[in-house]
Amino acid sequence: MKSEIAEILKKNQLSVTGSRTAILEMFKKSNGALAHADIEKKSTEQFDRVTIYRTLQTFVEKGIIHTIPTTDNSVLYALCINNCTQNHHHDNHAHFICDVCDITFCLNHVTIPEVNLPEGFKKKRADIVLSGVCKNCSNK
Repeated sequence: MKSEIAEILKKNQLSVTGSRTAILEMFKKSNGALAHADIEKKSTEQFDRVTIYRTLQTFVEKGIIHTIPTTDNSVLYALCINNCTQNHHHDNHAHFICDVCDITFCLNHVTIPEVNLPEGFKKKRADIVLSGVCKNCSNK
């Protein structure tokens, strides 16, 4: 996995550092989206908050991860699965947040429809976030 992570970083013209490698590895191993706080908790190394924040922002800018809005105005992050590039994300899908365990899943098979905006309007992004109970929590 380390060589795959190094390849992703190099492809995006990023230095292969310990913090970038560790944070990207967390995303690769994660079943859902991660928040800044999740990365702080799961990290075996002590990264300061600024390092994590800057790494996440860099990954978003490079198209490695994308943001997911939440109802409490915090931000979650998930790996991009399509060929996203710097400043141009192609992750045009919905997300599901479990009300019980708070895990967030990318619903890659549910695409956000194109919306015809009035003349002069320019879309920056579109988000569809569904909430409910995930499969694991509904089986408990």
